[in-house]
Amino acid sequence: MTIALWCVLIAGLLPYVATGIAKAGADYDNRDPRSWLARQHGYRRRAGAAAMNGFEALPLFAAAVLIAQLLHAPQSSVNLLAIGFIVARGLHLACYLADWAALRSLAWFLALLCVIGLFVISAQA
Repeated sequence: MTIALWCVLIAGLLPYVATGIAKAGADYDNRDPRSWLARQHGYRRRAGAAAMNGFEALPLFAAAVLIAQLLHAPQSSVNLLAIGFIVARGLHLACYLADWAALRSLAWFLALLCVIGLFVISAQA
């Protein structure tokens, strides 16, 4: 299995990390988790938002990696862009938690550029 494919797994797990951060603590209500999260403030609310954003970003990234693999794009480039996506999404989560909105947006955009890059190199394969 390629590094890029492992990155798809990591990208799929990152939102669960954010969810765990949002829900960690003694006051978490598992009977109605969505309502509980909607009432949260600060880092918990931002972690929940980061989780949702991670789930939103996942399908396009996974498709881009799979298309790149299917079309035999240069594996080193695919791996590099996939790793770049993971790093950018990790920074996105960290910036969300720290409430650094401008840097968070930059990290989001860098991750998107990695996805676009995967499609571009696939088109050239």
